[in-house]
Amino acid sequence: MADLPALLLASLDPQKRKQAEQALGNLSSQPGFLRHILQLSLDTNQDRAVRLSASVYLKNLTKTRWDEDVQPLPPQDKAALRSDLVPAMLALSSPADKSIRAQVAESISLIAPLDFPDRWPTLIDSLVSSLSPTNYNINVGVLETAHSIFNHWRSQARSDTLFTEINLVLAKFMDPFLQLFRQTASLLLTKPSPNPALTSPVENYALLAQSQVLLLDIYYDFTCQDLPPAIEDSYEEFFAANTGWFPVFLAWNPPELKGDADDTTPSLPSKIKTGILEISELFIKLYPDQLSKSPAVQTLVQGVWSLIGTGGLPSVADDHLVSQSLHFISTAIRSGYYKSLFSSKETITSLVQGVVVPNVALREHELEQFEDDPLEFIRLDLSLPGAAGVDVMTRRQAAADVLQALVGSGYEAETTEIVYGWITPGLAEYERDKAGNWRAKDAAVYMLTAIATRGSTTQHGVTSTNALVDVVKFFSDNVFQDLQAQPGSIHAILQVDAIRFLYTFRNQLTKPQLLSVLPILVTHLDSNNYVVYTYAAITIDRILSIRQGNQLLFGQADVRDFAGGLVDVLIKKIESAETAEKVAENDHLMKCVMRVIITAKQTLTPGYESILSRLVAILGLIAKNPSNPKFDQYIFESISGLMRFIVGGNPATLATFEGALFGPFTVILQQDIDQYIPYVFQILAQMLELHTASIPTEYRALLPFLLTPTVWQQKGSIPGLVKLLEAFLKRDSAKMVAEGQVASVLAVAQQRLIPSKLNDSWGFELLNAVVQYVAPADLKQYYKAIIMSLLTRMQTSKTDKYVYLFARFILFAMALPVDGLGPDYTVTTIEEIQPQLWSQILTNFVITQVAKFPHKDRKVGAVGLIRLLTQSQYMRQEPSIRSWPNAFITLAKLFSEPQHLVASQKESDDLALGMTEIDFEEQAAGYQAAYSRLAASETSQADPVGYVNDPQQFLVQSFVEFGKGVGEQQLKALLEASVQAAGPAEGQSVRSFVRSLGLGF
Repeated sequence: MADLPALLLASLDPQKRKQAEQALGNLSSQPGFLRHILQLSLDTNQDRAVRLSASVYLKNLTKTRWDEDVQPLPPQDKAALRSDLVPAMLALSSPADKSIRAQVAESISLIAPLDFPDRWPTLIDSLVSSLSPTNYNINVGVLETAHSIFNHWRSQARSDTLFTEINLVLAKFMDPFLQLFRQTASLLLTKPSPNPALTSPVENYALLAQSQVLLLDIYYDFTCQDLPPAIEDSYEEFFAANTGWFPVFLAWNPPELKGDADDTTPSLPSKIKTGILEISELFIKLYPDQLSKSPAVQTLVQGVWSLIGTGGLPSVADDHLVSQSLHFISTAIRSGYYKSLFSSKETITSLVQGVVVPNVALREHELEQFEDDPLEFIRLDLSLPGAAGVDVMTRRQAAADVLQALVGSGYEAETTEIVYGWITPGLAEYERDKAGNWRAKDAAVYMLTAIATRGSTTQHGVTSTNALVDVVKFFSDNVFQDLQAQPGSIHAILQVDAIRFLYTFRNQLTKPQLLSVLPILVTHLDSNNYVVYTYAAITIDRILSIRQGNQLLFGQADVRDFAGGLVDVLIKKIESAETAEKVAENDHLMKCVMRVIITAKQTLTPGYESILSRLVAILGLIAKNPSNPKFDQYIFESISGLMRFIVGGNPATLATFEGALFGPFTVILQQDIDQYIPYVFQILAQMLELHTASIPTEYRALLPFLLTPTVWQQKGSIPGLVKLLEAFLKRDSAKMVAEGQVASVLAVAQQRLIPSKLNDSWGFELLNAVVQYVAPADLKQYYKAIIMSLLTRMQTSKTDKYVYLFARFILFAMALPVDGLGPDYTVTTIEEIQPQLWSQILTNFVITQVAKFPHKDRKVGAVGLIRLLTQSQYMRQEPSIRSWPNAFITLAKLFSEPQHLVASQKESDDLALGMTEIDFEEQAAGYQAAYSRLAASETSQADPVGYVNDPQQFLVQSFVEFGKGVGEQQLKALLEASVQAAGPAEGQSVRSFVRSLGLGF
């Protein structure tokens, strides 16, 4: 432990990071480590970098290993840390320790959802007892921590468990919370100050305001699921017109907290007002009856109008407040409860003139962003999630949302007429002076887009339009000219507007119309303007993703003539960047490359070697410093997709891919570039699966490395490793048995995967492959240990998922058409462990689970059950024969839905079905231990019971043979016992099932 400070410092050095992290990982399992590293973060005698690094490492440990079940943290250490965390957070209450305190608070928020309240019953008591009437430094720390714990309620589905937790918190936290809210609000709003020691100097006053922001966050947390009685009872105190805390704070503008004019960070009063409007919007959505008890919404709308009407709050720092104000108005309009407020034409005219138009116009800082930070401009303009996955609505988007709320709430005609009164003059103003008045056209096109849109999604664009707006005509008359204008002849913003118009209304254009504009979009990829060529790439990607029903609108025949040139232009743009970071920053370009490859398929065969070599070169460059997870996903997807289609059309090209990829992949594995290793394993598995004969030497040389424990430590690598080992087992199981490698495979499954609640499904997938591909004579030596390890996990920590996986494994093994691997292969093994154990397993786990099998597993379950009932000798003997009728009843239930007994095949030729999960626009991407699936590397799974073409025919044949073996009398007795066991409710359906066997009974 004495080396910890030096190791933490070394982990910050890129040259020493890997070794330091490995050493820290080894230390982390030692008793006392958690407490020691927390103490380091508190030790003011340590270098600040050591303290911060210690707090970050502790947070990362709680994130990745707190609930780990394969290499668990010592329980006594976890208990000690839980008792130390809140005192530690209080010890860090000094403003100088803010960044360290934030890491400790996050550690608490990560542990709380897992351990609170069952294993951490004292957490809320510790927080409540730490609140202070006088020390607001401490209060800020407590409130930050509390909010980080309660915040996750906002996204939770309603459940008894959730409400038990919420009620437990409310019982302890609500009264002190309301008391602190009243004290803090009074101190901020009362002049002269009732307690000058707490309100001055200005730093103390700011601390009060910071606390007020957090108190509002917690108020939202407390009301996000249901209305607590204490908040319902104090409704007037918060919402009453003129006197409630919320209306009073909306009008509050303390000069001492006014931010600097050039500051882009929201001021504390701005944050308070934003929080109040978020709460008010929540109440409109969830508690309209409560709001109807007073004119609260009318008062708040008036407050919003005073805030932002006619261009109020022009500062960038107030953008979030203005956007939230507009969103509050949109929500009030959409709710339908306040028609009297918004229904008159005069009100709509005032809204458009005073609120919408001032906020639709582009501002100077947005133009600067367009030039200096184009990726951020694009992200905000298209409402794409940020690095943390947080959606941010710009002013102009929020203003457009007000128009869309009016159009969608019964004011379509009035709103369209009024907004056209701004659009038409704007277009005319542009025509008078195109160079000087381009902003007028930009605003006009933006407002037209807003009133034309009735429904839209990021994934699909506009899904329904305003019938009073002819989108295609507006495009032809006003937008198409800008789309085909020569670069430099008009302002670049107008070209972006034209491309965005296509992007937004792509579903409203016909296929011939889209085909006619695609070449124009391709020319824009050559633009020198970053936003123009990036928008062109985004729009091409989205157009090629359009579906009609379950089919893609565009196929390889549609892009055959220009796909190669399009990929070339895109890769040139990526290659033109000067550094690894710059190459990887624009993931939109690489995503477009991926989409074109997926769409063009085999039509890229003539130039595929050049594309492959250039992609590999880009990969080699960005591997030096991986910086953009989205770009990484798309480049590996592009390589995988190219291989899938080129090799699929010409298997001889596989050698070219292997020659190009083995070198870079070896470097990635040797240098342990952990961000890329999960992708490498998936593509290696894809290449190995493309070998139909024996395994090449290069792959065999890799196998010992794949079976080393360290390779399996990175969770994200596990799926790719499992698929790779499956490919080895399928092609080379006899040699693997001979060299002891099957034993190593089983060790991985039994020791690392099956015990893990997170990875047990991958463990079963590996065991399925072993059972399917290893000869039964060779498997026999391992099979008892396999079953025992499965039963051990069942005994110690079973979950619903695990029981299902276990039952599926048993029936999978029984269903396989492998000589020597009949049902009694498994039953005998179980009976060797303990006599009469099989009948318990069958009754308690297998029979109860089969009816719950998902549709994709029904056929395997049915075939396994049929073989068990008709081929097992044990099932004809006591005590197992007593379970025969219940197993037969379960089989009858499976055949009551015969449509699910047909193995569903993945659409292997329509890769884009899987690509929707790769579209990161609607999810945050980051370097996590989580699995990054390569959709292009996945092939359609062969049906393990494909030998059964007709399950009904197989059923009848099996029972005919069974009847010959046991005799008609015993078969009849078993079937009659099944009907009786089914009882009155289900007996008739079981009897009908018996008749369907055609046995004459």
